Amino acid sequence: MAERYSTFADFWPHYLREHALPRTRALHYIGTTLVIAVAFYAVLSGNLWWLFAMPLAGYFFAWLAHFTVEKNRPATFTYPLWSLAADFRMYFLWLTGRLGPELDRAGIEGHGPRHDAAP
Repeated sequence: MAERYSTFADFWPHYLREHALPRTRALHYIGTTLVIAVAFYAVLSGNLWWLFAMPLAGYFFAWLAHFTVEKNRPATFTYPLWSLAADFRMYFLWLTGRLGPELDRAGIEGHGPRHDAAP
């Protein structure tokens, strides 16, 4: 039976280990960027129907990464809210160049600054 997490702080290293491969994280970054872009477009255009596209944009790339690259079960299925929060945390740590130390603490080897530096 898989370990159950009772705090986000305990869940966070697990989340990172489930996203150990750089390609998995890259696909998540694409999806999260699209989610943010769709949200801005919906608000700026005044067409809030676009907000319904946000989950599709985000989850498509995330689940593609888990099922084809990482070959594991998305954390969303067990921890939907923590998974969403962790995705945005990972994304913004990546954008600000601060993800590497978090990956180190989670025990992910070989990620290197080249893979986890913001564009």
